[in-house]
Amino acid sequence: MTERTAAGARTPMDREFFDRPVLEVAPDLLGRVLSRTTPEGTVAVRLTEVEAYAGEQDPASHCYRGRTARNEVMFGEPGHAYVYFTYGMHFCVNLVCGPDGTASAVLLRAGEIIEGAEQARIRRNGSSDRDLARGPARLCQALGIERALNGADVCAPGELTISAGTPVPAGLVRSGPRTGVSSAHDTPWRFWAEGEPSVSPYRRHTPRRRG
Repeated sequence: MTERTAAGARTPMDREFFDRPVLEVAPDLLGRVLSRTTPEGTVAVRLTEVEAYAGEQDPASHCYRGRTARNEVMFGEPGHAYVYFTYGMHFCVNLVCGPDGTASAVLLRAGEIIEGAEQARIRRNGSSDRDLARGPARLCQALGIERALNGADVCAPGELTISAGTPVPAGLVRSGPRTGVSSAHDTPWRFWAEGEPSVSPYRRHTPRRRG
């Protein structure tokens, strides 16, 4: 069997994979496969772009100012999904890593749909295949990831899982500044697979003008 077979045939990755420093986990997630199963079927994405966030040590992290009801999941066991709502319209998904209590996580920014493309197209209103999961909000929309999956254990069989896939060779992994963040925006903790059309364009944060 290959990673392009039914998602049910995939084995979730071990939790130990996520129980490492965020800057080790983030580039190692490239090429891994995130699968989301609903009554409509399974949609799976091969990850091509991610961003690392280092918890209370990172001014750009949701946990920089400590624990809240919103970010509680990030302080817990590695290998769980942290899903949040942004700009009043989009969901984004992160995977928690590092020892329990460290609050680091990796934002899943983009990927290539490798299973369930038809369902992803319906959710994305007929978007081109390149753009189905090109960006963190699009990725969540294509896979049907919403707030109800906050805290989901991706290392156990369930609605949202991650499997080994085929890791991107180190020689093809690139890094650069994180995109769209207002703090620590020059920190080169965005990682992507070179030459992948699904990687999203870099956008430096632009402060909003107040009227």
